[in-house]
Amino acid sequence: MTVDVVTEVTIARPVEVVASYATDPTNTPAWYVNIEAVEWVTPPPAQLGSKVAFVARFLGRRLAYTYEFVDLVPEQRLVMRTAQGPFPMETTYTWSAPSAGTTHMTLRNRGEPTGFSKVTAPFMAAAMRRANRKDLDRLRAILEGAEGL
Repeated sequence: MTVDVVTEVTIARPVEVVASYATDPTNTPAWYVNIEAVEWVTPPPAQLGSKVAFVARFLGRRLAYTYEFVDLVPEQRLVMRTAQGPFPMETTYTWSAPSAGTTHMTLRNRGEPTGFSKVTAPFMAAAMRRANRKDLDRLRAILEGAEGL
């Protein structure tokens, strides 16, 4: 069973601000609820082929994985992919400007669980949906709030 979770948010900030912040992995622990640590495997800045190691906590488990940037169109799209672990994942961010100074961002997590993860896929999808909603709400709060860029 493929897990495919899409979450969207509108942020009252220009696309260049939202995309720049979200594309920089060093910002990830600030807005992703489950990300505990990030470490560049390749030198920054983010570009096609960049690799970044993440440590996360999800459903009570510690997960360590490395994402590779496989598609990057500045201010439009970022696609990261990992083939590690029981749940290989692809994460896609897209940005568009529905009006001046406003960004519509989509976060999509898609993967094909293997082994025991196949059995828990529906539960994982629901948990991912809740986590992604919190993540995008936090991103909006950071970028629109007093701590915004």
